[in-house]
Formats: sequence, structure tokens, C-alpha cells
Amino acid sequence: MGGVLYNSSELPTFTLTGLPGLENSQHWMFLLLGPLYIVSIVGNGLILFIVKEEQSLHQPMYYFLSLLSVNDLGVSFSTLPTVLATFCFHLRKISFDSCMAQMFFIHFFSSMESGVLLVMSFDRYVAICNPLHYTTMLTDSRVIHMSLCIITRGFCIVFPLPFLLKRLPFCKANVLSHAYCLHPDLIHLPCGDTTINSIFGLFTVMSTFGLDSALILFSYVLILRSVLAIASREEQLKTLNTCVSHLCAVLIFYVPLVGVSMTARYGRHTPRLVHTVMSLVYLFVPPMLNPVIYSIKTKEIRRQLARMLVGTKF
Repeated sequence: MGGVLYNSSELPTFTLTGLPGLENSQHWMFLLLGPLYIVSIVGNGLILFIVKEEQSLHQPMYYFLSLLSVNDLGVSFSTLPTVLATFCFHLRKISFDSCMAQMFFIHFFSSMESGVLLVMSFDRYVAICNPLHYTTMLTDSRVIHMSLCIITRGFCIVFPLPFLLKRLPFCKANVLSHAYCLHPDLIHLPCGDTTINSIFGLFTVMSTFGLDSALILFSYVLILRSVLAIASREEQLKTLNTCVSHLCAVLIFYVPLVGVSMTARYGRHTPRLVHTVMSLVYLFVPPMLNPVIYSIKTKEIRRQLARMLVGTKF
């Protein structure tokens, strides 16, 4: 059964899907997603406030943590409008331009998060393997330069995606699998040849997530080698403990990412609900858990939070 053919002058609208098969009874989902948004926004906002106000936290490690918090806020606010519209108000239509904008920001912040986790692993490598050169290697200007490189790379990698999609004709029902716009979902909708889109998408994944994960793994191999050279077992554990928060952040970002990628590539016969749940975990869990992990595991942040709570009581 044929659909309507849209040309470049008549851009299509897309239909968002919350939970496949449960479209009429999914308003309760926001009761779950709402608290995740609140924890993410409040938690990351608190970390930014604490790092800004506490002079002792004006160090490279916490600057990178602040960048991670800004990024997590970006991810949350990128998905919030359509998730709210789909699950609470049953408004499932989204214009082409709005969808492209949302897709850009979701993938931009995802790419940025991978880059931030990479520079945070470099920070841990320098702190453990070259502690005497830490302050000279990671100066404020170098931290700013590294942060700008992450932002620039994310922008340049993701910027072509909307234009590569806009050049293609659409003639299907244009029903998306999620309550937000993702490139792997959108790439299946055009009627034209999407070979260039697929190749560029693969290049994007390999040059960001693939490269970054390999370099993060390499940095931890060097860190582990340096730690094993320490004679005292107590000192070894103490040194490794400084990496726990970052390792948790890496795992909660990359494990869902691998799960989403594997499901999309090899799980074609998997129920659509599984794809949706995997995507929700990938986009919602890291921004929510990152501030929780760093608040629990980082003594300085935990101390400042305790002071704020005590100050509120009185």
C-alpha cells in the first residue's frame, strides 16, 4: 500500500510513538520518567552550583565534571518536550524541522558525552601516572581548549545529518518508534537511496564512540599498570578508588549504547517494545545516575551537599 510522496518543498510530519502497543494507556509512563527528569535536572544543577561556589573544586577534574553535568542537562532538555507531549498530552505529531532539530541535539549531546568521558579518563591517567606534572599538563587554558575541541567535534560530526535526510523523498507513513527523533529510526523512513546516510552514520559512530571507547580502555590499561607497580595494597586500592566514579559513568553510558546498537543491528525480529525500552535506558539513565554517583563517591561534593542540607535546616 503506497503512501504520500513528499518532495523537498513539502516536508513531511512525523508521528511519535511512546510504548508500541500501549498507545492508549501510556500516560502513566510519565509517572516513571518524570522523577528521572527531576533527579537529572536537580542533580546536575546542584553539581554545577557546588563546583562554581566552592573554590577548592576549581580543578580540572571538577571542570570536566561540570561539562558532563551541562551535557546531561542538554540530553534531558532535548527529549523533554516530545516525551511530555507524547505521554502526558497525547500530542504525537512533530514537524520535519522540529524533528531534525531534536535529532541534532540528542546526537550532539551523546557525542559530547563520549568526548567528555574520554578527557576525564585522560585526567585520571595524568593524576595517577604523572602526578608531579598534573598541574602543568592540565592548566585552565588546556582544559578550555579540550572542552572546545569536544564541542566542535560533536557539532561537526552531527551537523550534516539533518541535511542528508532533508534531501531524500518521504513516501511512507512516517511513524517513528520512539517519543523523540533519532537518526537510526529516521533513516528507515525515506523512499530514496540512503546509502550515503548509512555510511556517514557508521563513520559518525566509529569516529566518536568507537574511537573514544578504545582510548578510554587504553588509558585504563596504563592506569592499571601504574597502580600494580605500587608496593602497598592499601595504596593500590586507594588509588583505584579515585577512578570508581568515572568507571561507573563510562559503564552506564557505553553499556546501554552497545545494547541499543546490537538491538538495532541484530534484533530485527525483537519486539518493538524492547527497542523502545533500550532507547529509554540509554537516554534517561546516564543523566540521572551521573550526579548521584559523583555525589556519593566524591568526598568534596558530598561534604558541600551536607553543608547545604544543614544550612537549609537552620
